Amino acid sequence: MRVAVVAGPDPGHAFPALALCLAFNEAGDDPVLFTGTRWVQAARAAGIPAELLRGLAPRPTDDDLDAGARIHARAAHISTELLPDLRAIGPDLVVSDILTAGGGMAAERLGIPWVELSPHPLYAASKGLPPIGSGLAPGKGVRGRLRDTLMRAATARSIRRGERQRSDARVGVGLPAKDPGPMRRLIATLPALEVPRPDWPAEAYVVGPLLWEPTNEVLSPPDGIDPLVMVAPSTAFTGAEGMLETALSGLDGAGVRVIASVLDGAPTAVPPWARAGLGRQDVMLREASVVVCGGGHGMLAKALLAGVPAVVIPGGGDQWELANRAARQGSAVVVRPPSAQALRTAVEQVLASGAYAESAQRAARSMENVADPVEVCRGVLR
Repeated sequence: MRVAVVAGPDPGHAFPALALCLAFNEAGDDPVLFTGTRWVQAARAAGIPAELLRGLAPRPTDDDLDAGARIHARAAHISTELLPDLRAIGPDLVVSDILTAGGGMAAERLGIPWVELSPHPLYAASKGLPPIGSGLAPGKGVRGRLRDTLMRAATARSIRRGERQRSDARVGVGLPAKDPGPMRRLIATLPALEVPRPDWPAEAYVVGPLLWEPTNEVLSPPDGIDPLVMVAPSTAFTGAEGMLETALSGLDGAGVRVIASVLDGAPTAVPPWARAGLGRQDVMLREASVVVCGGGHGMLAKALLAGVPAVVIPGGGDQWELANRAARQGSAVVVRPPSAQALRTAVEQVLASGAYAESAQRAARSMENVADPVEVCRGVLR
């Protein structure tokens, strides 16, 4: 297949798209990645043809305070900017990140089948779940089900508004108002982070996390035999701020070592029992006993795949949802509101009990039940 993979520049979305391109490449297919400026050269260095995804920059008329308008109106604009590039490469299939919906719109405008990539659990509303983002488990009994029903009713208005915004955006670029949706949905998470629902879409396949390391550098941990705590501040703009500083303050004198994975702006000075900088996270996880992170899907998935439990300090976006799912699964402790003492207490709690590591290892074993994302995509063309 010749496949166009479309994703915005946020690491939580660009990295899974790049990982999928590598999977296509290894399977003998011909991928081209369209993404933000920052990752074009990185993708090319990894052996993936990559081009700038045009139309990402906010326009004066965009209302970025309205999430629906930001996603749908800009998606329509991106689709128009992308059309010439798609025509030029002539893909058999388009894979479009869930937040970069313009890729799917462009494919539809050209009559090309397309697949949606969700680099996290399935976040579509369900008649059997509380609203996504609440962090709540499905209610049990009459009261629990009533709670979920009332919460779904409270969010239904926002969902309908988003659907209208999407319809308006589609009509504006010559598409029918009703969105037929993608041919397939790749749900790139661990089964352990999914929640059973009575209305799972037939076209959705859990394919496991799609992970990529943005560096080949290895950051060595501090010398010693004390437990190693890996700190991974969120790369999302909604992530909690000051995580590394909070961790270093809270863990001072706790009898641990710290290694911090920092994508940008590593501190120039840290205590002798700590290291901070850019380095391969998969290598750090081999020695880590616990991860302190914001609950973004990429880092949380890496930790669980390595069988390492987490202390999660969630920020905005989907981090509260993911943090609570991991906590219910038994592999994480949620710290909110964050403080140095609360973080220290949570780290000591995880280190003192092997149950958290056992749950993380159980989450890793759930990967036995995932589909191959390349085969799912190939199935669209059969």
